[in-house]
Amino acid sequence: MNAQSPAVEIMGLVKRFGSITAVDGLELRFPRGTVVAMLGPNGAGKTTTVEVCEGFLRPDAGSVRVLGLDPVADGRRLRRRIGVMPQGGGAYPGVRAEEMIRLVAACAADPLDPAWLLDVLGLASVRRVPYKRLSGGQQQRLSLACALVGRPELVFLDEPTAGMDPQARRLVWDVVAALRADGVSVLLTTHVMEEAE
Repeated sequence: MNAQSPAVEIMGLVKRFGSITAVDGLELRFPRGTVVAMLGPNGAGKTTTVEVCEGFLRPDAGSVRVLGLDPVADGRRLRRRIGVMPQGGGAYPGVRAEEMIRLVAACAADPLDPAWLLDVLGLASVRRVPYKRLSGGQQQRLSLACALVGRPELVFLDEPTAGMDPQARRLVWDVVAALRADGVSVLLTTHVMEEAE
C-alpha cells in the first residue's frame, strides 16, 4: 500500500444490473487530500460508482483502487480508513441519535468525541430523539456525523445535502472545506450545480 497512491483510481469501470448498464467505462483518478464532486442527474450511476468504491458492489469490468486497495478483496482493511454517508438513511429507525454515533465510534480505533461532533453538526438538542423522529435534514447530519466520527482518510458523501435547509447545507459545505484543509479526501455526489461548485 503506497501512501502516494491516489485516493481513488477507477479504470474502465462497468457495472450492470440485468440489462441496464449503470456505469459504462468510467475513468476517474484523484489525489489524496482533494475534494471531488460527481455531478449528474438522478440515474446517472453516481451512487453505483460510490458503492463499488466502498466495496458494497463488485464491478463487472474494469478495476478500482481506493487508498491503494481493492475495495472487494481488501474490504476489511479499507473500511477502517473510510467514512461513508449513504444516500438515504444509514441508521436504525428506533436508535437515538447519540446512541447511533456512539455505536459507530465504538468501532473506530481513535474516534472523534461523539458529543462534540453532535454539537458541531447542530444535533446536540436532539441527541435523545429516535432516528425515525428526526427531520430529514437532521437524519442527513447524523449520517454525516457517523461518516466522520472514525477520523477517516477518505469520505464518501452520497448526496449529502438532500433534504436540508439552506443553513444546514452551508454547514455541510463548511465541514467539507474543513476536511479538505485537514488533508482528508472527499468524494461526493450531487445533482446540484451550486453544491458541485
